[in-house]
This record gives sequence, C-alpha cells and structure tokens, in this order.
Amino acid sequence: MTATHFKTGTAMGAQAADLSAKVSAMLADLETGGEATARRMARDLDGHAGDIVMSEQTIAEACARVPQALKDDIAYAHENIARFAQAQRDSITETEVELRPGLTAGQRLIPVQAAGCYVPGGRYSHIASAMMTVTTARVAGVPHIAAVSPPRAGAAGGIPDAILYTLHHCGADRILALGGIQGIAAMAFGLFGLPRADILVGPGNPYVAEAKRLLYGRVGIDMVAGPTDSLVVADATADPLTVAWDLIGQAEHGANSPVWLVTDCAALATEVARLAPLCAADLPQPNRAAAEAAWQTLGEIILCADREAMAREADRIAPEHLHVQATDLDWWKSRLTAYGSLFLGEESTVAFGDKAAGTNHVLPTSGAARYTGGLSVHKFLKTVTWQRVTAEALPRLASVTANISRFEGMEGHARTADLRLHKVAAQL
Repeated sequence: MTATHFKTGTAMGAQAADLSAKVSAMLADLETGGEATARRMARDLDGHAGDIVMSEQTIAEACARVPQALKDDIAYAHENIARFAQAQRDSITETEVELRPGLTAGQRLIPVQAAGCYVPGGRYSHIASAMMTVTTARVAGVPHIAAVSPPRAGAAGGIPDAILYTLHHCGADRILALGGIQGIAAMAFGLFGLPRADILVGPGNPYVAEAKRLLYGRVGIDMVAGPTDSLVVADATADPLTVAWDLIGQAEHGANSPVWLVTDCAALATEVARLAPLCAADLPQPNRAAAEAAWQTLGEIILCADREAMAREADRIAPEHLHVQATDLDWWKSRLTAYGSLFLGEESTVAFGDKAAGTNHVLPTSGAARYTGGLSVHKFLKTVTWQRVTAEALPRLASVTANISRFEGMEGHARTADLRLHKVAAQL
C-alpha cells in the first residue's frame, strides 16, 4: 500500500459555463457606463444607494464605534503582518555587478504606483483580508492604495465599522463601498476618482475571481483564487480531536472548500472520521451547514504506508494550507515542496495564519501551489534590470551580439551592434 482513500470526496463541479460570459458583459458595461453603471449595480445587486466613496467623517465615525479591545487585537495582528512583510522586503535588494570589465548590469526594485485591494464582506466580515492586502502593499512602498468592500445592510457607513477601521488603520488611501464585479471595475478602470490600478489583489467570490482573470494583462493580479482548501498531515502522535477541528475549522469557509487528512495511522483516520461530523454539528449556523456540506462532499482521508508516501500525497494535492501534526518537523519542513503556507506542529493552526500570526493569508488554491506562492511584498514590486557598457567591453560584446543575431536571421539587430563596434574602432 502506498496511498488509499479511507474517505473519498466528490469531485468539485466545473465552474458554470456562462460565468465568464456574464462577467465579461458586466465589465464591458462598467467600462462604458462608468460610475453611473457602478452605482446602479451597487443598488440592484447589493441594495446600496448611499455614498460610494467613504468620507473622512464617515471613517472617523466608524472608527469611534469600534471597541477598544478589538482595536488592540487589530493592532497586534497588523504589527505582525507588517513586520513579516518588512522582513520579506529586506530580503531582496537592488543589485549592481560588473560582469566583465566595462560591462555593468543591475536590478532595481520599483513599487507599482497604484494597488487595488478587494476585501470580501459577504457571509463574514473579513477584517484579516483588509490587513493582509493593504498592509503588504503599504510596506512594499505603493504610493496609492485603494480598497473596496461590499456594502452591508445595517452598516452606518455602508461598510461594517470594523472593516472600515482596519482599512484606515492599515493605510488605505481611498475606501469604496462597492462589492463584486463593480468593485473590481472601479479600481481597474479608475472610477470615483481612483487612479487606474496597476495590480488587483485580494480574495473574493467566483465573480470577483473571474473579473480579475479577465482583466489580467490590462492589470496585474495576485492570482486567480478558487475556494479555500486545507490539508492536515498527521501521524499516530496527533490528537484526533485537534485534527478534526482543524479540518472543520477550515471547512466552515463554504460548501465548496475541500479539506484532506493524509495519515499513516488507520486508528487516527477512523477516529477523525467519527469526530469531524460531530465538530461540524457543534458550530452555529450558517457555519454548521457550510462545514457539514464541505466535509460530506469534499472531505477526504487518505491512508499512506509511511511518511514519504504522505509527503508525496501532500505535494500531489498542493494545498493552500498545509498543517503538519507529526514528529520530526524539521524533516517535513525540508521535504514538502508544494503548499501556499505551511503550519508546523500541533501548537500552530491555520487560523493563526489566517488572522494574526504575520504570514499572508491570500494564498494559491486549487493546486496552484505547485507553481506559485501567496501574496507578498514581491507582488507589488517590479524587479527591473539595467545595463551600462563602456569602450572596454564593447568590442567583444558587439561582435558576439552581431554573430548571434545573424545566425538567427535578425540583420537589424546585428547592424546596431556593428555600428557601435565601428564607432569604437574609429576612436582607437
């Protein structure tokens, strides 16, 4: 036995065939209709007829209503996120190197000029997403950061006070009460006084994800995110109840959120399979319904022969969140290669990373961790290169360039090299 399915999930259904066409048509309407169309969509889709752009007064009033205890918690999480983002920024530097005498090349790190951050606000108030996106852009040095979040009925300013406070605290320059495709379009097309965004970041529903995908190329994006997913790798030393709760705690995101347990212990698999439905049933609604549906249809338990087989399964799945509850954590950290964010040991949990530990929670889903990582300061920085050539390096460089160009059939390229070679020869 290498790996067998102790509990099998149902394959996730394909995205609705008409989603892309619907989103494309709405984006086209928003681009031609501008702010008037965005206001109409806000009214028709979100029931919001109030202000779109949050004024300084609205923000100040919302900030005053947020309990101090919550402000203190936000400050703690914000500091962790900012410090980790700064450490990432400090890990990359501008470089200059003389490759040969007279041939110097280098790289510069230039922040994008305008970032657009989408903060979900549907079933849950995503305070953490506000911190993860705006804070990281601010640390990267982006001059203008816009943020949009769906208006919610009953919120005095349109956006829930806690989200509005967090966006302001983390440094958003402009905040709009707009959700869905219209929110993405406002940032991409520069509506309501915003500069056109150079990059769009942040999680959202399938319509938001598809809007970002369709706009990619015209603007940069962090990633095309699907439903959140989480995998726990656990051996016989793991506590079954802890494992069960870590799976169900992520399944509450929604009925389309896959969770996996990969283990080499049949007894653990059996007990987690028993406990997970009980954990889900203990949640309040609507969390309970979401977690029960996700576990029943998408939850999987995979039984492996040994830890190497477990690691192969984890790499194959390439989860957004990968939590190891097993012995020899250093081995797992060095062996595992495909995940959005790694959580080592029982003391850690995905929720820490989701909310307050400091690493970013905007992560690749649906197996995309095979080829990309999550949101970081690097997403907001352009690594650009430059070169300078003096007469000392030019003869050989020009000769090689001309020869390669002619071999390729690119005579124009060759002649630009020849021209410089002749000029240097004439000066000797």
